[in-house]
Amino acid sequence: MGYRKKKSPIGGVLITVLIVVGALYVYFSETFERNAPRISLENNGYWNLKKPLNITIDDASGIKMYRVTLKTSSDEKSLEYEQFVTPEKSIKIEVKPPRGTHSMKDKSIQVIVEAQDGSKWNLLNGNSTKKIFELTVDKKKPQLSIVSNSYKISRGGSALVIFKVADENIDEIYIQSNNKKRFKPQPFYKEGYYISLVAWPVMDTSFKATVVAKDSAGNISKSYIPFYLKQKNYKVSHIKISDKFLKGKIAELAEEFEETEGVTGSLEQFKIINEDVRAKNEKLIHEITSKVEDTQIDTFKINKMYPLKNAQVVATFGDHRKYSYEGSYISESYHLGLDLASNAMADIRPQNSGEVVFSDFNGLYGNMPIIHHGLGLYTLYGHCSSVQVNSEDSVNSGATIAKTGKSGYAMGDHLHFGVLVQGIEVRPQEWMDKQWIKLNINDIIKNAKEIIRRD
Repeated sequence: MGYRKKKSPIGGVLITVLIVVGALYVYFSETFERNAPRISLENNGYWNLKKPLNITIDDASGIKMYRVTLKTSSDEKSLEYEQFVTPEKSIKIEVKPPRGTHSMKDKSIQVIVEAQDGSKWNLLNGNSTKKIFELTVDKKKPQLSIVSNSYKISRGGSALVIFKVADENIDEIYIQSNNKKRFKPQPFYKEGYYISLVAWPVMDTSFKATVVAKDSAGNISKSYIPFYLKQKNYKVSHIKISDKFLKGKIAELAEEFEETEGVTGSLEQFKIINEDVRAKNEKLIHEITSKVEDTQIDTFKINKMYPLKNAQVVATFGDHRKYSYEGSYISESYHLGLDLASNAMADIRPQNSGEVVFSDFNGLYGNMPIIHHGLGLYTLYGHCSSVQVNSEDSVNSGATIAKTGKSGYAMGDHLHFGVLVQGIEVRPQEWMDKQWIKLNINDIIKNAKEIIRRD
C-alpha cells in the first residue's frame, strides 16, 4: 500500500500572507503610485509672446519625462523636452517664446504639456498625462493718450486729468504717483475715456503722475501727465508745551483712549496721543476717503466751498507743528485741514451736495461727519458739538449738517475743515476759490468734452 505525505497547512498560510503583503505593498507603495503627474500653468489665458510661461509639474513618484509643444494653425513646434535618469518630484519650467513669434498671425494658440512619471505601475510604464492650454495672443500695447489736464499742481494741492485708453483686452488702468500712491480713474462721458483728480501730498517735496494702462496679456502703456509743478512753502510752528496743557487737555484725552490706558506720565501721554492715536484716526479717514465709484459720469460740478458763514481762519493747512517741553523736542505732526471759527455752536453748511459716508466720533477729530461729493473728492468736518446727519444720508447744498464745537483734540469752539482727494489731504483754500475751480476743474472738463465730441 502506497504512502502520501501530507501538505503542511503552515506553508499555505505563509504563501497567502506573502501574496497579501506583496499586494498591499504594490497598492500603497509610492513606487507603484497610480496618479498621473499634475500640470499647472501660471497664466490668465493671455500671452504677449514676450514674457516666459511658468509651468509646474508635480508627482509623488517623480517626473521621468516632460515635453512642451506650441501648436498654431499651421505648425507644431517643440519648446521644451527633457528626460531624467533620476525622476524629480517637482519641476518648474520657464518656457521662453520661440524665435519668430513677432511675425505670428494667430490670435489663438495651444500650449501642450505632456509628462510621464517614474512609477512602476501600468506594467512598469508609469503614469502619463497630457494637458492642453488655450491661450489668446495679444502683442499690442494699449493705446493711451492724455486728452486734457490742469496746467499746474501745487504742493499740497489738487489737479484734474482726462485721458483715453483703447484696448480690447484691457485689464487695469490707474495713475501712479512718485509717492507710491495709485489714483483710480472713473469712466467719463464716452466709452474709452477716463477722468481723475490727483493730489500732491503736502509732506512730499516732489511730484510726478503717470497714467498706466495694462492689458490681460501684460502689455503696458504709460503716459506722463505734463503738470507744471508749483512749490509752495508751508508754515513750521515751534510749540512749547505747558504743564497746564498737559494736566488739562492731555489728561482729559488720556482718559478716553485705550492707547493711554495705564500710562501716567503726562509727556508720554501727549506723545502717544499726538502720534499713535492720531495715526489711528488718520488711517480710518484715509480708508473711508480712498474709494472711487466705477460708474461712468458725464460731468463733475463743484461749487466753491465755504461751510462756515463769516468765519475767520484760526489755523492753516499744512502747518508743520514741532512740540517741545522745557527746551527738549517731544513730538511733531502736520495740521491737515483749515481751522475756521465764528460763533460758538455755529451752523456748518456745505455748499455742495453729496453722500454722508461717515458720521461718528473719531478720536482727536471728535464728532466728525465726512461727505463724498463724487470723483473721490471728500470733505471732513471735525470737532463738532453735535451732528445732524447719519451715514448714507444724502445732503443738499446749503443744508445744516452739524454745529461747531470742541470735541476731540480742540482747545476752543471751531471747525476743522478738511478736503481729501482719494485719501490724501489737500489744500481747502483751492476748493474755496471760485477762479481756481474754473481754471483747474470746469475748463478742463469743458475742453475735454469738445475734443471727445470730435473724436
